[in-house]
Amino acid sequence: MALSKQRKQELVEKYTDLLQRSQGVVWVNNKGLSVSDITALRNKVRDAEGVCSVTKNRLTRLALEEAGLPVKEETLIGPTVTGFALGEIPPLAKAISDFANETDSIEIKGGLMGTQFLSANEVKTLADLPPLPELRVRLLRLLNAPARGIAGAFSSSVNQVVSVVNAFANTDASESSA
Repeated sequence: MALSKQRKQELVEKYTDLLQRSQGVVWVNNKGLSVSDITALRNKVRDAEGVCSVTKNRLTRLALEEAGLPVKEETLIGPTVTGFALGEIPPLAKAISDFANETDSIEIKGGLMGTQFLSANEVKTLADLPPLPELRVRLLRLLNAPARGIAGAFSSSVNQVVSVVNAFANTDASESSA
């Protein structure tokens, strides 16, 4: 069914708005998803703070241009489902990648993070990253380890100085009482 010019313009505006609000985008080749599959994918993407939409390639291309983002033609060929990451992009990539592993109906075409294009393999790598809170904990542990070592070194040095001063104080006290 053909879309009216007004409806096409509305879709371009919607896509442009989503692109401007997104941290990144993942494009998926839709090889015949059923309505229930698309609903399941949308729910997974929504849980990952994203929006999933079956998009028209030509209108997506226009929206990318309007948003000032680069266009990579090979990602906009064939039936396309677009995931927009309104939050962080790794959870969106993980949701889509997990769904692709569960079903043979979709294939990741690639993505866009900022203005950087991502290949399908790069999207899958991004999906394998641990969640942001876990990465923060790991970083804090790495930063904290040298601090503990320095604190331990200072603590033992101070303990040694206190022991020496205490020993001198004890010898001075024993000499003066003798």
